[in-house]
Amino acid sequence: MEKLSFVIPCYRSQDSVRGVLDKITETVKKDGRYDYEIICVNDYSPDNTLEVLNKAADENDKITVIDLSRNFGQHAALMAGFNYVTGDIIVCLDDDGQNPPEEMFKLIDKLNDGYDLVSARYEDKKRSLFRKFGTKMSFFMSEWLINKPKGLDLNSYYAVKRFVVDETIKYKNAYPFVQGLMLRITQNMTNVMITHKSRETGESGYSFTKLLSLWMNGFTAFSEKPLRISSFIGGTCAAIGFIMAIIVVIRKLLDPGVPLGYSAIMSAIMFMSGVNMLILGLLGEYIGRMYICINNAPQFTVRSVKRGSEKDDKTKSTTADN
Repeated sequence: MEKLSFVIPCYRSQDSVRGVLDKITETVKKDGRYDYEIICVNDYSPDNTLEVLNKAADENDKITVIDLSRNFGQHAALMAGFNYVTGDIIVCLDDDGQNPPEEMFKLIDKLNDGYDLVSARYEDKKRSLFRKFGTKMSFFMSEWLINKPKGLDLNSYYAVKRFVVDETIKYKNAYPFVQGLMLRITQNMTNVMITHKSRETGESGYSFTKLLSLWMNGFTAFSEKPLRISSFIGGTCAAIGFIMAIIVVIRKLLDPGVPLGYSAIMSAIMFMSGVNMLILGLLGEYIGRMYICINNAPQFTVRSVKRGSEKDDKTKSTTADN
């Protein structure tokens, strides 16, 4: 019998995650074709999420709870969970109940058509305008920077074959971007339509700062195109400045009475200074992340692991190098 591994990053979901776990268990048992396990990764949630997860593990020996020592972010939490999976097919979903577990077999059965990854596509996303904008930006970035096939949606609810996950966890540096890693491994992907439910409790854990950090992960870890754009912008601005300088000289030679434009000069200086600072900031972002990776910053650190009905394992640390 094949085995399903569910990986769920958990953050501020004390009121919703238990319902997700119960629905997964109910759906898999009702289908009857697969054994299963559920890997819940508590990403240092400040509420009672860990207590809810531990109680669920006490009642169901199929549940494993991984407790991270600090908040590393959703993608690092996924990478932590991937290191503990034992199934043949891995299903990733959110902890807020918006990804309906009862539709999981739309994704899983589609893998049998020869695909390596099947992701949900939502006809109507029950998200705020801010989150919809963030999702569109992520899709655009993935298409432009890391060659995501056009028309393919890579959402947080997907089923993927084990070999893709095995290759994904070979990435040991900080700042993981899971979709980018999987696109490096395979582009044999497709979508199926899945219902996107409204959030029943709480709000999204993705603030503007976290979304910006996620976008920067994609920019700096998976593509050199931003650096090429910086070179293009710098060259274009330099060319414009050179042409403008020639025009000013010619006008002065033709009409010595033409006054020099102080405002125009200051505007040009401010514009060029802003472009320079933008490019230097981008270079600094690349260099800073390279420095952090060279110094073996942990991708994630595990405080403890609770397997099913067992007591908590002895506290230990697990970094990206393990």
